[in-house]
Amino acid sequence: MTGAQDLPGDGGRHRPWPGCRRCCGIALDMGSARTRVWLAGKGTVVDVPTVTFPGTGGLHPVQRGTIVDTSGCARMLQRLLGNRLPRFTRPMVIVTTPVLGGVAYRTRARAAAEVLRPRSVLTVPGARSIALAADADLSRPLLVVDIGAHLTEVVLLCDGAVTDAHRTALGTGDLGETAAPEQIVEAVVAMLTAIRRHDRTSLTAGALRRGVLLAGGGALRPEITYPLTDRLKAPVHIVPAPHTAAVRGAARFLQAAHSHPSAVTHPR
Repeated sequence: MTGAQDLPGDGGRHRPWPGCRRCCGIALDMGSARTRVWLAGKGTVVDVPTVTFPGTGGLHPVQRGTIVDTSGCARMLQRLLGNRLPRFTRPMVIVTTPVLGGVAYRTRARAAAEVLRPRSVLTVPGARSIALAADADLSRPLLVVDIGAHLTEVVLLCDGAVTDAHRTALGTGDLGETAAPEQIVEAVVAMLTAIRRHDRTSLTAGALRRGVLLAGGGALRPEITYPLTDRLKAPVHIVPAPHTAAVRGAARFLQAAHSHPSAVTHPR
């Protein structure tokens, strides 16, 4: 898998990667099951289970879209990236976040990323990253369904901004243990119905006519995608390589942020 294409720079201090050899950029997606990392100039270099090993046995520092162990996430990032980053550089880091993760998730993600000695850490909603990875037209209302291992989100985007969102602590990692594919389908349908019920405009209806953008590991499961298409009575568009869409979209945000004149500052 390759990284996102280089974006035009501003011709000033910050040039597109890999031409700007003094700079380093990291796109990071820490999911409940897997962590994926994109490095500027190298593409996706890490796709591993989200696990730390503080002693005997492994622990999961991210559970169902919540960072439960900030120091554990920091140790994991140090283990995965400590030897991959150029010396004497301070990377720009962009972290994907669950749409309903709130301030707590963003704060903990930034704190964990401090182990990488970043010059700036930005966060971006996972649904927006997915839309960007899919080259979706964000000038029109868009419904994004992200079915992960332990969390499923349904998000309505308007002009690229989150207008409404719902989540359920259920995903493909629960299949065969506590859930069946039909339960995930029913959960998605219920969340979409709730968004449509609360929408006093025609945005959701228009987005459904356009079709649902589907990502996450659940998009690779035909026992989920086929019934979902039938239940929604609407097109379901699966993002290419749906399980890595979030980190690839974050990589595009990273490149755009790097080439922006404000990249010389230290935004939080």
